Amino acid sequence: MIRNDKNKIVLFTRNSSTAHAIYNSISSQYDIETVVLEDQEKVKSLLKRRIRRLGLFATIGQVLFTKLIAKRLISKSKKRCTEIIKENALNFNRIPKEKMRRTASVNSPGVIKFLQETNPDLVVVVSTSIFSKETLSSVNCKFINLHTGITPEYRGNACAYWALANSEPQNVGVTVHFIDEGIDTGGIIHQRNVSITPQDNYATYSALQLSEGLKLLNTAIGEYFDGTISVQKKEGSKSRLWYSPTIWQYLYYRMKKGVK
Repeated sequence: MIRNDKNKIVLFTRNSSTAHAIYNSISSQYDIETVVLEDQEKVKSLLKRRIRRLGLFATIGQVLFTKLIAKRLISKSKKRCTEIIKENALNFNRIPKEKMRRTASVNSPGVIKFLQETNPDLVVVVSTSIFSKETLSSVNCKFINLHTGITPEYRGNACAYWALANSEPQNVGVTVHFIDEGIDTGGIIHQRNVSITPQDNYATYSALQLSEGLKLLNTAIGEYFDGTISVQKKEGSKSRLWYSPTIWQYLYYRMKKGVK
């Protein structure tokens, strides 16, 4: 049942098949004004950025992992992914065309102008690039993000995989948090652990996390508009930014710990 209120929600997410499931989950309870779909980053640009940040050796390892391991896992995991979708009633009906807006970057001048003209009451973010200070300050409302990891210990990418590789199953989960200028460093609103079965692997972790995360996200949205939302404090927690594994990292933890 959709809540009958006049609050404007703008959703930012990647232009992918998953975007439809995200939209349908949130719109089942709240009216979404616009869905801004960010295009996938071009491969050349992505590789250059990774080389600058991680170095050539690590970047080559990540590419090999994607080409030789991840694609194979995705192919072998179709049945398991279908099970997860059915178990969690994820709806992949297409987003209405009149709701969609495309952009090459969430930080483009066009996006900033759109936000200022729309003047939303809340911006919801799932799986986009990092928002700049200029974009975050362009409107007088909060930005809430769904992160597939337990912060602050696991920020960045492949967080479920790395939590398992580090023998920390308690840190396999999802976080809904406010967005600040850092990477997954904003105030924590809700967190939930996700259970991994022997049938799961690198290709299915994100589906499990998304399914649980969307439930938390809807709860947070309701609390935001009800005025009951609060920020959790985690004392003494270590914070680290993680990246996709290289092929040799994956093979090492697969052989040593059986992490798939």
